[in-house]
Amino acid sequence: MPTLELLAPDMLVLFIGFNPSLASAARGFNYAGRSNRFYHVLHLSGLTDRRYRPEESPRLLHDYGYGFTNIVIRPTKSVAEIQPQEFHEGGRILARKLEEYRPVFACYVGKGVYQQFLRQFPQKRPKDAVAWGFQPQSLIAGVRDFVAPSTSGLVRMRLLEQVAIYRELATAVKNWRQGANPRS
Repeated sequence: MPTLELLAPDMLVLFIGFNPSLASAARGFNYAGRSNRFYHVLHLSGLTDRRYRPEESPRLLHDYGYGFTNIVIRPTKSVAEIQPQEFHEGGRILARKLEEYRPVFACYVGKGVYQQFLRQFPQKRPKDAVAWGFQPQSLIAGVRDFVAPSTSGLVRMRLLEQVAIYRELATAVKNWRQGANPRS
């Protein structure tokens, strides 16, 4: 079973999902479902200079420093099929990956993804609801946490709303490339 991970030390952005969809697992590429807007949103927000196809996603690491992982590696039809123990164990593994690979930005593709991972850090749970965008406190030292909407076709958020949120990450990426250092 492919893990659909694309990891390297010092990635610029690590996109983190719940788990692979059945379509992604079958095709062997992240966000490969026909109705998934991921690559379209990346392009429209300015995170990529063109619209990539899922089959081209491995190029994103080379072209931009973007990697992929999930909290749970097991593909399912629905997130509801994931057991609590899988989230718990996957969260521990994700924390180790973030510590090892140290991306500049961890982009949680969905509030639920971030909220599941946040359970690994009870001392850092926010008092208020999780908002879109950069989080006030990093869960892993030196990695800035960004919460973005899921790009699944099941999400009812309008495309332009999704793009606007991802644009905030694109601006931070651009600033990073121009010499700003968000790790300090």
